[in-house]
Amino acid sequence: MTPSLVRGLALPDRLMALIDSGRWRHPGDVVLAEVIPWFASPLDFLSTPEAMEWESGSMDVLADNTYFREARGSTAPVPLELPWLDVEQAVLIAVNRIPGDDVALALDYRSDPADPCVVGTDFWTDPRVCQWRLVAPAFPAFAASLGL
Repeated sequence: MTPSLVRGLALPDRLMALIDSGRWRHPGDVVLAEVIPWFASPLDFLSTPEAMEWESGSMDVLADNTYFREARGSTAPVPLELPWLDVEQAVLIAVNRIPGDDVALALDYRSDPADPCVVGTDFWTDPRVCQWRLVAPAFPAFAASLGL
């Protein structure tokens, strides 16, 4: 399988297998709430690498935004760690279903370039600022937790 690149980052093999087989689909709000209990807004899964590329472009607009806690690692004075997201090392895989909610799930390649972790926005713990939180330590674990 040829790796599919989004923002210059190779999508995990498991994600590409799910996309290619048509099984990369939202599992339902109830299942997602069990896996990500703090997440209070509905999401839409991005079904193609092209959609991931398009939606991930929004991170460039929000880079260096302290409210959204998104920054460019290459220009940060110190290495970025959660609750910050390095937009140069991330790909959005799910985004807000309701326009204006500005919520997302992302692959975070800082953990492992070949098997990135999955992180999600958290606006509910402290509504004054977004925190990016760990959802799963690697994409295969996330897919398994959703029953995909």
